[in-house]
Amino acid sequence: MSFVVLLLAILVEKFSALRQRLQCDGGWVRELNKLEASPKLAKNPWWVLIILILLPVILLGLLLVVLDPVAYGLLALPVHLVVLIFSLGRGDLLADLGPFRDAWRRGDLQAAAHVAERDISVRAENGEQLLEHVQAHLLWQAYQSFFAVIFWYFLLGPVAALSYRLLALAVEHGKNPELVEHAQQMRHAFDWLPVRLLAASFALVGNFAAVSRVMLHELLSWEISAAQLINKAGCAAAELASPQTGPEGVSSLDALWELLLRAAVVWYAGFAVWTLLL
Repeated sequence: MSFVVLLLAILVEKFSALRQRLQCDGGWVRELNKLEASPKLAKNPWWVLIILILLPVILLGLLLVVLDPVAYGLLALPVHLVVLIFSLGRGDLLADLGPFRDAWRRGDLQAAAHVAERDISVRAENGEQLLEHVQAHLLWQAYQSFFAVIFWYFLLGPVAALSYRLLALAVEHGKNPELVEHAQQMRHAFDWLPVRLLAASFALVGNFAAVSRVMLHELLSWEISAAQLINKAGCAAAELASPQTGPEGVSSLDALWELLLRAAVVWYAGFAVWTLLL
């Protein structure tokens, strides 16, 4: 059923607004900030994570245990689909990058810096760094919004996908530094395997030798972050030239997006083969 749900999620994403309606984080974030401010819980942020992440995940698991045996699992399918769509990343990555692409294509560095900070919260000291940071943003957001979620969904089901997204929300919206640190550590553990699988996919659909050189040093490293690794592997796979203003700089973003699309095709083909073999 996992592969069917993954296909349905793509159709829903392309042809409906269900994702925007489901991804309403306001209530969860307000509860997070409320619990962080509680005098009883402020000194023990693990309890906040248990209440807002572990408890919903346990309830979801119990619901699936009840629904899976009924009607050959068909009643559980809508739950799988809703949880997967909720667990995908927030926003529209390409739409968010649109104003930056237009400004960069015109060579207007001041406007590009303004819209990058406004739309995607990317800042840099100069134009060269700005484009590099936007490239890194594109790779990281594509990974954490899509690839990490579908990896954990396919491997362990909606419980793992929901856990990943709730941890990401805790990292993004948490105000207690200790809580954010704990959530980051747990998310780092979640990211370790899928980010390396995506880097290996980049090697298959991009410059194999360049990615291999990157992975030779970082494959088993626990210290490097997922964002750093995916940026190194993606830029190596796409064979990006030094940052340039104008259409040449925009073409580097196009090259990275095409790389991500090819990697997604590889993943779905792998999921299909795995499903058939099982």
